[in-house]
Amino acid sequence: MKKLSVLLIVMCLVSSIFAGGSSETPVAPADAAAKAPIDLKVWVGELYVDATAKMIESFKAQYPEETFNITIGIESESTCKDTILTDPEAAADVFTFADDQLLDLVNAGAIQEVLVNADGVKSANGEGAVAAATVNGKLYAYPMSASNGYFLYYDARFFSEDDVKSFNTMVEKAASAGKKVGMQFGVDGGWYLYGFFKGAGLEMVINEDGTSNSCNWNSARGVEVAQGILDLVASGAFVADSTSNLVSAAADGNVVALVDGTWDSNPIMDAFKEGYACAKLPTFKVAGEDVQTASFAGYKLIGVNPHSKNVGWAMRLADWLTNEENQVLRFQTNGDGPSNVNAAADDAVRTNPAIAALATQSQYATVQRVAGGYWTPAATLGTILSQGNPEKTDLLKLLDTAVAGITAPSL
Repeated sequence: MKKLSVLLIVMCLVSSIFAGGSSETPVAPADAAAKAPIDLKVWVGELYVDATAKMIESFKAQYPEETFNITIGIESESTCKDTILTDPEAAADVFTFADDQLLDLVNAGAIQEVLVNADGVKSANGEGAVAAATVNGKLYAYPMSASNGYFLYYDARFFSEDDVKSFNTMVEKAASAGKKVGMQFGVDGGWYLYGFFKGAGLEMVINEDGTSNSCNWNSARGVEVAQGILDLVASGAFVADSTSNLVSAAADGNVVALVDGTWDSNPIMDAFKEGYACAKLPTFKVAGEDVQTASFAGYKLIGVNPHSKNVGWAMRLADWLTNEENQVLRFQTNGDGPSNVNAAADDAVRTNPAIAALATQSQYATVQRVAGGYWTPAATLGTILSQGNPEKTDLLKLLDTAVAGITAPSL
């Protein structure tokens, strides 16, 4: 009954408040005379707080007769779904999340179908972004960016373009210079660890039930991949750490190359200065063979909580935060690649080194569709490998344990 009431409220708001409007041509609500403050909470990743604050101020300026109380909370896009599902009614009105979380949010009734400017959103954004925001033919989120993937940043003062074709070459040169090459494949690093196994031809995919994965990493080939990672770690110059720590280490001059996404392009540019350069991910040695490292690809989306007391205004704000102007602003401040087709066509976007590297890596990338059971076992496996397998566990046994967890149904 509650969901039906919420839907009726939203439909009334859409028909009476936002009919025919878009984020570019706002229409004042019919009950503008009622001056009650409109309370909204927005969740974004820590890196997006400043840009989001600017967007909110420009949103308020579109409705000078309204009084808004809009607050910003920090919630990582990677953990947003888990936090929401803990208590959907207590979650933010508007939230940012990675596209692979959408199905779980829809199944839990924790995200509102897009009823404000849905046609405009579909026409303004690329097909892939729209597909990522759609379930069973219904649009459930506003695409925010099309660059939720990763590639290589490096300091060209230490590495040539030939050097960065191979992780093994890079760690050898870094070791001789007392420097490090970084990648977050240890704690919380399952997102990055996937690229090693996928690149070597192994699979980890979500099943049709949407709650479990299939994975064949526990094989002879998987053992070779794990050994290839251990060989890199044994160099002493290949370090697994959080991307935030790696960026700080780059600024300190200790890390001269790292795997990361577009959102950290500005601080990495500051760290590497005139040496700042980007490329697709390097190869790595697997049983003597050079294997191209693969990656996950995806999108960042903005959703609306159906339990919000101001669902209509929350959708209007979500639409505003993801319009062309604000996707350009997010690119300028955080380096995110726009999903909006006009913003993506901007010369500054097209010629950006990070965006270009991501585009090159995209041919080796798989759209991220993963059941929740993957992350913890993958992080555990990555942590053990990043530490050089300190217990000297048989690698097939190590992979058997990881795969058992990865393929277990998610609750």
